[in-house]
Amino acid sequence: MEPDLFTAAAEERQEKDPAGSPLAVRMRPRTLDEVVGQQHLLKPGSPLRRLVGEGSSGPAGPSSVILWGPPGTGKTTLAYVVSKATNKRFVELSAITAGVKEVRAVIDGARRASGGYGQETVLFLDEIHRFSKAQQDSLLPAVENRWVTLIAATTENPYFSVISPLLSRSLLLTLEPLTDDDVRDLLKRALTDERGLGGAVALPEDTESHLLRIAGGDARRALTALEAAAGAALDKGEAEIALSTLEETVDRAAVKYDRDGDQHYDVASALIKSIRGSDVDAALHYLARMIEAGEDPRFIARRLMISASEDIGLADPNALPIAVAAAQAVAMIGFPEAALTLSHATIALALAPKSNAATTAIGAALDDVRKGLAGPVPPHLRDGHYKGAAKLGHAQGYVYPHDLPEGIAAQQYAPDALKDRQYYEPTRHGAEARYADAVEWTRKHLGRKRP
Repeated sequence: MEPDLFTAAAEERQEKDPAGSPLAVRMRPRTLDEVVGQQHLLKPGSPLRRLVGEGSSGPAGPSSVILWGPPGTGKTTLAYVVSKATNKRFVELSAITAGVKEVRAVIDGARRASGGYGQETVLFLDEIHRFSKAQQDSLLPAVENRWVTLIAATTENPYFSVISPLLSRSLLLTLEPLTDDDVRDLLKRALTDERGLGGAVALPEDTESHLLRIAGGDARRALTALEAAAGAALDKGEAEIALSTLEETVDRAAVKYDRDGDQHYDVASALIKSIRGSDVDAALHYLARMIEAGEDPRFIARRLMISASEDIGLADPNALPIAVAAAQAVAMIGFPEAALTLSHATIALALAPKSNAATTAIGAALDDVRKGLAGPVPPHLRDGHYKGAAKLGHAQGYVYPHDLPEGIAAQQYAPDALKDRQYYEPTRHGAEARYADAVEWTRKHLGRKRP
């Protein structure tokens, strides 16, 4: 790593007084064998093992990697381990503060180190999703020519946030959320290790269980909460961290939701699928996550309007008016009161009878049109208002339905190629049952044959 003067001074102070550093920093693994979780990435011969020198070099040297995973799963930790374990030149940049100028400076330094001293360079780029396309483009020559071995970290789906040429030149390694057992092992290590709390306090089982719930698979969050609770317990002169102490120091867990990343789409998808599945409680959970994360209420309302037609349709004709009314109300009032309106609409849609008949009907009709099944409009249905239309036979023979007692005329409406097509297949769910009766009666009086 190549720190500047101030970074070097900070690291020197940290080494002299490790207790002054956050617990999560002090407990960072020093080797890959100390890493908790992610064992699928740490097998012998894996790219990360080879990056720390456990493998071949030269033409079969380690590849550049992109580490993708939720916060607190170990992306920065893995890069830190590589920086300590490798004998390569290690440079760290953050996409929050660095730009093309800094990237080019690193690449130029890497070429000089390679040409002058035969030393390889590993570049760790944190939060690569914050780089623009042009900034990511500046990395391509260095990665392709292996002037640097890139370790890039991102919490966002790289297929959306990383340019394709860079993805194709790197190995994508997906980090999984830590399990409760992983986090439990980490907490036990932090409680006893001299780098951590050194046995100063104990963690009872009920407090540990609550701490695991708070962590939600995030190692950094777990250690931060543990440190805060341990400090409060020691201030009270207590030998163990009581559940009440933990609850006092940690008000609530942060919502794992990124409005600009793939979690935005995952949680929105879960909301709609829970409504479709009529699980009102799950739907309210996902709605609460979106609200708590500060999601745009208009986005939520738009998704509810789509759901009303896609998954409910005529099984409950009131579903769409409710969703539209919610969208209008949300646009006028905003949060926090909009949460009540969105809850109202979500509950109504989740408990409504379901039918996707409107969705499948238009899908089937569009499919036929795209296949070229159209044909000319029957002559009696064509416009007959303009001069000369009658000579062309337009509108001749058309029967006006309102002139008939039952209000329905048995004449052909669809083009010849589609005259017996039946797109709408209503269910017997909720109010759609009466539409099922109506469509059966009208098709019979139109002389339509069953397919």
